[in-house]
Amino acid sequence: MKPDQMLVFDMDGVLVDVSESYRGAIVETVRHFTGKQISAEMVQDYKNAGGWNNDWALSQKIAADMGVAVDYQTVVEHFNKIFLGNGTDGLIARERWIPHPGLLESLAERYLLAIFTGRLRCEANITLRRFASELRFARIICSDDIANGKPAPDGLLQIAGEFPGCFLWYVGDTVDDARSARAANVKFVGIAAPASPRREELAALLASENAVAVLDDINALEMVLT
Repeated sequence: MKPDQMLVFDMDGVLVDVSESYRGAIVETVRHFTGKQISAEMVQDYKNAGGWNNDWALSQKIAADMGVAVDYQTVVEHFNKIFLGNGTDGLIARERWIPHPGLLESLAERYLLAIFTGRLRCEANITLRRFASELRFARIICSDDIANGKPAPDGLLQIAGEFPGCFLWYVGDTVDDARSARAANVKFVGIAAPASPRREELAALLASENAVAVLDDINALEMVLT
């Protein structure tokens, strides 16, 4: 029987630990342009405020708030140099896959699986090929597939439109993820990892944005679904 429910996952902070990749690239980009070292807590403060799903724009914003105006494309180019490197030495190589072996395969027996991420497709593909080459997702929506990024609901609405009658869950780890789900009228499960900066604040924010549950990581997801 074809599943009538779909689990849609954000990638960063949900499927993949990006504390040393995307988050690290923000810190290093800001340091490059301002000469100042910012903390992971500061980055999380901006994320918790909402509206900063785009890490390039966030890097530019933090630099500006520290008194250094940088052209957006210049920020993008330097960020990508740090993040992607030459294919082997970029911070993307420091990512860690979060789901325990067999978790997603088990879920796929009962649910359709999909991804809605703020990553570019080329970046998503690098990580999925590395960690999940055997997994099959019913749909993958990346930032270059939609007109408006999170917290806009475009990605979730597109998935819902392609799978009419399917009940969607969205699993994410930011306020923007939660607001995107709410705008799309999709049930939201929040992730607030114990090691996350401002963890208690994040968990409270996700709960206030109507998360049906806030978990330490994706490996506890089945407890919410049953």
